[in-house]
Amino acid sequence: MKNAHVIGLGKSGVAAARLLRREGWSVVLSDRGSSPALVAQQESLRQDDITVLLDYSFVPDSRTNLLVVSPGVPWDSPPLAAARDNGLEVIGETELAWRFLQDRPWVGITGTNGKTTTTALTAAIFQAAGLNAPACGNIGYAACELALEPTVPDWVIAELSSYQIEASPTLAPKIGLWTTLTPDHLQRHGTVQNYAQIKAALMHRSELTVFNGDDPYLRQHLSPDFVSAHWTSAAGRGAIAPLRPCAYIEGDWIKFEGIDIVRADALRMVGDHNRQNLLLAVTAACLAELDGEAIAAGVESFPGVPHRLEHICTWQGIDFINDSKATNYDAAEVGLRSVAAPTVLIAGGEAKEGDDTAWVERIQAQAATVLLIGDAAPQFAQRLDTAGYSTYEIVETMDRAVERGAELAPALGAAVVLLSPACASFDQYPNFEQRGEHFRQLCQERFL
Repeated sequence: MKNAHVIGLGKSGVAAARLLRREGWSVVLSDRGSSPALVAQQESLRQDDITVLLDYSFVPDSRTNLLVVSPGVPWDSPPLAAARDNGLEVIGETELAWRFLQDRPWVGITGTNGKTTTTALTAAIFQAAGLNAPACGNIGYAACELALEPTVPDWVIAELSSYQIEASPTLAPKIGLWTTLTPDHLQRHGTVQNYAQIKAALMHRSELTVFNGDDPYLRQHLSPDFVSAHWTSAAGRGAIAPLRPCAYIEGDWIKFEGIDIVRADALRMVGDHNRQNLLLAVTAACLAELDGEAIAAGVESFPGVPHRLEHICTWQGIDFINDSKATNYDAAEVGLRSVAAPTVLIAGGEAKEGDDTAWVERIQAQAATVLLIGDAAPQFAQRLDTAGYSTYEIVETMDRAVERGAELAPALGAAVVLLSPACASFDQYPNFEQRGEHFRQLCQERFL
């Protein structure tokens, strides 16, 4: 019997362990944590004949034939590097899923911002066409969960981060979509060039490639390497030249190869960036040869994505909007630009590296005040002072931010109270979803 070790007791790690066990492997699943919830999972998995080691750091073992890592495990960590040096096969959970589902066509969606909306919208369109096409990866199912399902999907619609791509060396989508590229995850990848090369590797393995032609980095740095790619633009056909114009907005319509597909205003999400996401999803559907009516129906019925410019409630004419998924400066700048001004902005958390210039300029142009939370609050306060913006408060917690936002917005004539943190969540929350849920809960308790 072959022996596999899976690192990470999250959703993806558990799915990978169950899949390997189903295929006859002896499986050990380990995690550095030891919380009561993990102990309960340990007992549940033991009943499935999966050994779980808690409070455990992986050490290479000659008896192990395969090491599977969850997306959050650094690919270049010393134990993984030592394992590879010793000849042990090391792969990510998504690569494992690919090995069981590679006879299915995949849409692989990557980029810095816009991945989640594009993935969810693409899945909705394919499902409106009557296909079994679940979203997986960073949203929806773990990829290995799809391989465990009794009914195999018609299409796999996968949101793929740089972490997942670098650990998936053979994953080759039928259609690859690239949304945007701005500096992110540099603490892991070192440089923007390294970060971009990881994503480009996925596109090189894709049979058909689609790029957001409105993204400056993609146009400047990727177009020479992808001469046969399909390019999209919300600014019209002419804006893509001399690249190959595939889908674009002309008048009120999204056009694919010159044919009207769906009205551009059919998507119930604000912001120019969402028009770009819409173009990518529609292009994927057209390349998959889906019916035009199904594409339009999928777009028109799409409700949006939780935690991404999600309207929570309106109180005294003021909209409270959850953009917790804006975990870097570029996403937060887009979020702020997409809502009505003046805005009360809630920002902060665990700061990331990156260029905050456009974000700070957007704050100066649009924010009535900024309420700062989390570990980044003092750093952000100093940055705003340096920029000559002094209308901010350090409130530290989400509870205080929501309460203070309700006090200040009417007095300042603000149209919106926006949570758009420009930060990771790990200083106060396990993930951006729980941060957004806390904001939602506080707003609903206070205003509904």
